[in-house]
Amino acid sequence: MLSALHNHRTAIRPVERRRHQRMKVVLLGRYMLPNRLEYPCQSVDISPGGIHLTAPVKAAPGERVIVYLEHLGRIEGVAVRTTMEGFAMTITATSRKREKFTAQLTWLANRDELGLPEDRRHERIVPRNPRAIVTFDDGTEHVIRIIDISLSGTAFSSDQDLPLNSAVKIGGTAAKIVRRFDGGYAAEFRFPLSADVLDENLEL
Repeated sequence: MLSALHNHRTAIRPVERRRHQRMKVVLLGRYMLPNRLEYPCQSVDISPGGIHLTAPVKAAPGERVIVYLEHLGRIEGVAVRTTMEGFAMTITATSRKREKFTAQLTWLANRDELGLPEDRRHERIVPRNPRAIVTFDDGTEHVIRIIDISLSGTAFSSDQDLPLNSAVKIGGTAAKIVRRFDGGYAAEFRFPLSADVLDENLEL
């Protein structure tokens, strides 16, 4: 249905088609709905003007959505329709930001074909040993389960209600709890990890 609607629109406005051609770029991420809950997602296709996401909770048309996608970062927009996989949304951005976004998107769409090296700045890995200890400034410790790790942060689950914006140590790595999402928390590292340590054997 999404492609049918897109083809119908672009047949009427060919100039718009060139400006907002959809690319099959599959990226993992998370999105936040107006209720401020976050959920995991994956892109189906992306254009400079919109995104189609596979999502467990569908945004209603007209709802504002904030998406964090690997390699592309924070994207804001408005849901326009639901689909079998999830929903489609427009992208709200300044002209300058849209130009940068288009360049990033083109690079991602062509990197395999052109044999470009993988950009690992935001790659996530799932550790073989997901168990870790989060320690607060007052010495309080909780056992957590690492969901995934990137160079800049980690997502983890916990049975505890943890305060946001808390400075913590996850294992021996200094971090800050920045977001709560459905199923866990996201923390940013105080200093990015070195790319050569990011593999399944990494323990924080």
